[in-house]
Formats: sequence, structure tokens, C-alpha cells
Amino acid sequence: METLFLSANAPGTAETAAQIIQNGGLVAIPTETVYGLGANGLNEAAVANIFIAKGRPQDNPLILHIADASDIQNLCHSIPESAWRLAEKFWPGPLTMVLPAKDIVPKRTTGGLSTVAVRCPDNAITRQIIRLAGVPLAAPSANISGKPSTTTAEHVLHDHNGRIQAIVDDGACRVGVESTIVDLTEERPRLLRPGGITPEQLLEVLGDLVVDKAVTAQVNHDAVVKAPGMKYKHYAPDCQIIIVSGSRDAASGYIHAHFEEGDRVLCFEEELQLYADCAPLAYGREEKVETLSAGLFAALRQLDESGIRRVYARCPVGGGVAYAVQNRLNKAAGFHIVDAEAEN
Repeated sequence: METLFLSANAPGTAETAAQIIQNGGLVAIPTETVYGLGANGLNEAAVANIFIAKGRPQDNPLILHIADASDIQNLCHSIPESAWRLAEKFWPGPLTMVLPAKDIVPKRTTGGLSTVAVRCPDNAITRQIIRLAGVPLAAPSANISGKPSTTTAEHVLHDHNGRIQAIVDDGACRVGVESTIVDLTEERPRLLRPGGITPEQLLEVLGDLVVDKAVTAQVNHDAVVKAPGMKYKHYAPDCQIIIVSGSRDAASGYIHAHFEEGDRVLCFEEELQLYADCAPLAYGREEKVETLSAGLFAALRQLDESGIRRVYARCPVGGGVAYAVQNRLNKAAGFHIVDAEAEN
């Protein structure tokens, strides 16, 4: 098939995309986080095509994207008051909530669970498409499953040209990592995936927050998970990634001692000179962590090239958005982390 490449600013784009959605097709949609591979989230056949296009495991739940906070009531029941507080504070925005699903939501969308993940994206053209289509959009990141996520329309075209009906181009994604996911179906709110809304921000609204094991460690492949990005290795190029923690001097010493032909270094802009002889690629500034989240997946895609054997990666430390960058790099590396301070 021919994949339509639609500009978000062109007349009729939202109408064309909505019609494709209504007809059961797939449309790559822009959001503030990453580009999503969108389909009618209430149509099992359309949702099945998402899994086929991505090569995505069937037990990996999808997120339903809605146009307005009030739409939660159409998809979920037993909605806690905390969900409305979070929606008022952070929607539209990069926050997903896991809530009890109504029967209208297919099990194929929820990964066979009785819960569903829902969010309202901070992107005007995508919310317009949702309104015109009249259905929530199931929309995981528009990359091939396990590969680095898509933060530009060109990334999507690379992965899915001729495989999906259309791509809506609205430029590069502002946040650059997938949404924060918080589970509100248990006694205590649980962070399932960090993102653009930080744990600190959630605590201000909720007053309590448990961090799920999947955020900081690899979970078993037979585990049942409630949200995307928790179970499988994600975001990774074909080459091996090793995260090197520690001070700049310690990390530089370790990397130079182990660097071989075919290796690359993924680092902060402030460190480029340290690795001038190691084919370095910077993905943002350490002192401006939002540039790291915005640039991470584009950098990982550059490193997904033949001939690259191993990548030594530098990762920010601390909370806030840095916590989300840590999570994505840890997942890409399969939690392979070397403490340079201990090695030197």
C-alpha cells in the first residue's frame, strides 16, 4: 500500500486521518511524547493490526488516547477522585492512568486485563483527529517493537512506509520519551513507567507513590504487567549497550581502557571532548536534562547501524525528567550497568 504523508498544518489532514481510523486503518499520530501508531481502540480487528505492524507481543497492553478528560467515563468505571485531580493538573499532557476498564474496551486492547491505560495527549491535531473519529485511539509508540521509539515522522516512515495507511507530520516531539504511567487501581498509587510528569510532581497531587520494580529492574518474562514498557527489552538498537556510571574522569578512564574498533560512545555534549577519539555521539546537555529526553531516541536510532558492535552510554543521575531518561537507557541496555568508580 502507499503510505500517505500528511502535514498537520495542511487543510483536511485531521478529516483524512479520522476517516482512515473509522475505516479500521492505521495512522501514525504525533504527540508531545513520541509518535504513536493509532487505530480505533474499540475495534479488535484494527487493534490486531497494530500488533502485526509493530511485531508487538500480544500481552503488552496498549494506551487509549482520548480528546478530553471527561471521556474517561466512557471507558472506565470506579474512577477514584485522585484520577480527576491528576487530569485537572496534567491533562492534556504526558501522563497515563491505569483504571478499571468497562466492557466496551476489548481485551485485545488491554492485553487481556480488566484494567486499561488512558491518557489525553498534548497535541492539538491528534485531539482533533480523536474527536472527528469519535473513538479513542489505541496508540503505542510507532516503532518496530523493541527498537528505539519514533520522535519524528521520518522515523515512522523509515519503520512503516508501505505498511500503514498514513502518517501525520507535526515535527519533532517536545518531550521525547513516552508518557508517565501511574496505576490507580490499587490501595496506593503505583508508578509503572517514568516520563515527562515526574515522580515529584505526582507526589504533590497524590501524597503517596509506590515505584514498581519494573522501573528499576528487569521483570520476568512470565510476569503479568498492567502497562506498556514494563516487561520486555525496549528502545534498543541492534548493538550491545553498556551504561557506564560514575564521575566524568572515572567513566572516561573505563571507556578508554575497554574501547575497541566498532564501538561508539553515547554521551553528554559537555563530554564530547573527553571522547574525541571514540566516535562520540551526544544526545543532549547534562545540565539541561530535558534536551537528553528529547534527543535520546533520535540518537539511539543513529546508533542502530551495521558495523557498530557496542555502545558505551553515559546516563544522567537524579530525579525529575532524568529519572525517565535513566529508565529508557536501562531498558535499552537490558540493565547492563558498569560502575566506573568501582572498576578503576
